[in-house]
Amino acid sequence: MPKLVINGTAHELVEDLITIGRAPDNTIVIDDPSVSSRHAHLQLIGEAYRLKDLGSTNGTRVNGIPVAEAALRFDDRIRFGAAEARYEADTTGSHPLPQLEELEATPAELSAVPPDFANASPFPRQKGQKDPIRTAILAGSAIALLVFLGSMIAVLMMHAPSL
Repeated sequence: MPKLVINGTAHELVEDLITIGRAPDNTIVIDDPSVSSRHAHLQLIGEAYRLKDLGSTNGTRVNGIPVAEAALRFDDRIRFGAAEARYEADTTGSHPLPQLEELEATPAELSAVPPDFANASPFPRQKGQKDPIRTAILAGSAIALLVFLGSMIAVLMMHAPSL
């Protein structure tokens, strides 16, 4: 579907007759004082749009040439008064979406890990081996902590007032 891009805003041309002007009842409203209230219209003839100036005060230009009427081609530059516009083809294509088909989900027959599966984790797997040095360090730390707590309790009991 072709479109008319005016000041960065794209207007898709979907109707056979499109009015352009400053008045709010136009199909495309251009809020610019140099644009007449009923400036121009686009009419679909065959597969192309034809631009016709409707006796506007500041005129209509296509590619810099003043026109009363002109057949538009893609990438034409159009001026409605001082407002710049560009006539573009639909680059995304205007094909209808395909019909939806109902999909049926089926459960997997086997959910075991394939034999050639590799772990994608960047971290190495921990080994099931025990480290006697680490175990000794942890046990020694636990004993030292218990001795420290016991000595703190003993000091507190010696200085506690008697009842």
